[in-house]
Amino acid sequence: MNIVKENVDELNAVLKVKVIPEDYQSKVESAIKETSKKASMPGFRPGKVPSGLVRKMYGKSILVDEINKVLNDNLHKYISENKLEILGNPMPKKESEATIDWDNQKEFEFLFDLGLSPQLKFELSKKDRIPYYSIRIDEPMIDKYVDEVSRRYGKITPQEVSEAGDMLYVDIVELDAGKQILAGGIFRSSSLFLEKYRDNETARLLIGLKKEEKVVLDPAKLVENDADRAALLGIDKEAVNNVNSLFQFTVKNISRLQPADLNEELFEKVYGKDQVKTLEDFRARIKEELVQMHRNESERRFYSDAVSALKKKVSVKLPDDFLKRWLVAANEKPITFEQVSAEYDRYADTLRWQLIENKIIKDNEIKVSAEDAKQHIRNLIAQQYKRYNAKDIEETELEESAKRILANEEETKRVFDQLYGDKVLSLFKEKFTLEPKEVSFEEFSKI
Repeated sequence: MNIVKENVDELNAVLKVKVIPEDYQSKVESAIKETSKKASMPGFRPGKVPSGLVRKMYGKSILVDEINKVLNDNLHKYISENKLEILGNPMPKKESEATIDWDNQKEFEFLFDLGLSPQLKFELSKKDRIPYYSIRIDEPMIDKYVDEVSRRYGKITPQEVSEAGDMLYVDIVELDAGKQILAGGIFRSSSLFLEKYRDNETARLLIGLKKEEKVVLDPAKLVENDADRAALLGIDKEAVNNVNSLFQFTVKNISRLQPADLNEELFEKVYGKDQVKTLEDFRARIKEELVQMHRNESERRFYSDAVSALKKKVSVKLPDDFLKRWLVAANEKPITFEQVSAEYDRYADTLRWQLIENKIIKDNEIKVSAEDAKQHIRNLIAQQYKRYNAKDIEETELEESAKRILANEEETKRVFDQLYGDKVLSLFKEKFTLEPKEVSFEEFSKI
């Protein structure tokens, strides 16, 4: 088999493949013999159908199949041996196949379009300045987190009179224009967390109520979100805007969350026995957690900014027309060229970054081994186990859990992607100039 590559431009090429009988004839003969053994035809015992009859009936389809197999094997071998960096897969030119006479030709020529990967040239430099945002951990933030923890470990207690922040269990019934119960209208037992509507004037009518007391409300003024209002009334979201009635709310029960006291009992529930003894230590431990949690957010923001800077810095041209045609052909579900074109910019942006990242990984010899992945999973499992158990996880259980997770192909890919991402992040911090910027959590959220 003779394969010749002809460059169209820097991103496109054509492979000319010449196939002669020596490339496929023996494979065709073997396939005909195998088909004869399996064929079943009237007048012949199973497996005894003459090869000549099989050739006459199935010879052309067998020829096409075997030549396609030969083409596929040799194309990938050629691409591998010649270290061609391509995007997608070779695409056969339909016009070259249209002229083939499968009944009479012995030698064939096939043409395949190739999309070539662009050759990128860039370096990570200290000249590139990337902002690094760190979130200020102040006392109000610690206060808020301490309150959240105490509420998380708090107790629900029944109450006689409703207050802001309570959970109300209510019967809701639809009223007519005269504020009488509407026959056949909506009736529903539901619940309301008043904390969620603390800034709502209508919700304030539900404060100061005792069990069995009633109040008439407009649900549209109480709950503005369509989905939440539909859930409250027990109807479909699509129908909620057609309901304009007032409703009578009857209080059936009142519950209140009593935050846990800030004492050793709480500290032990959160961090384990003898880990934290005083409120001062508790606040210090929470501050450490907030620092780590927000450091992770800072790292993700820095990584995102570095990626954006590299995308702007590095021009990555793609064989766009080839890729669009390949995406149409490679898609599992039928899709049109127009549909691919509509989504292509997003796909191309992702591909450009993959090419940039792959070059960074290759140039800097970044590697992640199977052992790295397993150790990463082991560490995560051990940390998770430690959070909910006083003692460490057994080694055999840890090993089995790691193997079970890594047996999942998608999970393994996710772990490798994360570890490569972590190493690329470390490289960015080493190669770029970081511009530290301390901001409040609110400012960071806006950024």
